Amino acid sequence: MQPTTSEQITRKSASNLALAFVLLPRERREAMSALYAFCREVDDVADEESRPAADRQADLNHWRRDIALACSGGEPQLPVNRELQPVIRRYGLKLELFEELIRGVEMDLSITRYESHAELEQYCYRVASVVGLLSIEIFGYRNPASREYARHLGLALQLTNILRDVRVDAGRGRIYLPLEALRRHGVPEDDILSGRCSAGYQALAREVADRARNHYQRARDLLPQEDRRSMLAAELMGAVYWRLFRKLEAAQFDVFGPEPTRLSKPHKIFLILRTWLRSFSGGVVPNYGTP
Repeated sequence: MQPTTSEQITRKSASNLALAFVLLPRERREAMSALYAFCREVDDVADEESRPAADRQADLNHWRRDIALACSGGEPQLPVNRELQPVIRRYGLKLELFEELIRGVEMDLSITRYESHAELEQYCYRVASVVGLLSIEIFGYRNPASREYARHLGLALQLTNILRDVRVDAGRGRIYLPLEALRRHGVPEDDILSGRCSAGYQALAREVADRARNHYQRARDLLPQEDRRSMLAAELMGAVYWRLFRKLEAAQFDVFGPEPTRLSKPHKIFLILRTWLRSFSGGVVPNYGTP
């Protein structure tokens, strides 16, 4: 059978989110593939920095109009949205969450600095927590507390991404770490842009890491017992990113070397197998946010 557009996009991706789909039943896996393809395509529009911002904004406006058609029972034009439409209908995915995700992606068109933790976490909510809130509708849940679980886990994962990608983002002229925290620790922007891992930078990174750790802990504590089995894929994401987080900690947040900080493929496979095996012992036990 010819793979769908969404499946082709997912297979080409090396994303940890796409990796987590392996633990889902077929119908939910296909639904998540369609959702992931939407997220990937929208994010890629913002990342095409060789194109004028006005052109990318026009493309995002087109995505916004088209996903509105998909959510309202109209006839979307974009192949990914056509494949996503039955998923939207089956799982009751809300237009406002798709719109919030697009607003988050739009922030990357015009914002290269964040003044405060609150501003940064608004961005993280839009580009990560919202994906989690859409995903848990596909995973299925009974307890409304699972929505707060998804919100905190998304914030934790995105802050981990930001700590990992400081060097890459600096190469694009971006600093996601809050400017108020840079000033507090005496870190000039030029230190980050030039890749200087000073004691001040490490203290700055630890401040952001403490907030990420708190979100991991909140997610761990909020996951309802009755929804743990259905959150298997989300818990795999939590386990993978927590290992990445601890690796960053062990390196004292020095991400300025030539090689990016990542987990090896065997390590990820180990985490998949362990998460899967634990699911047979009465539900998944969160495997992150511990001291």
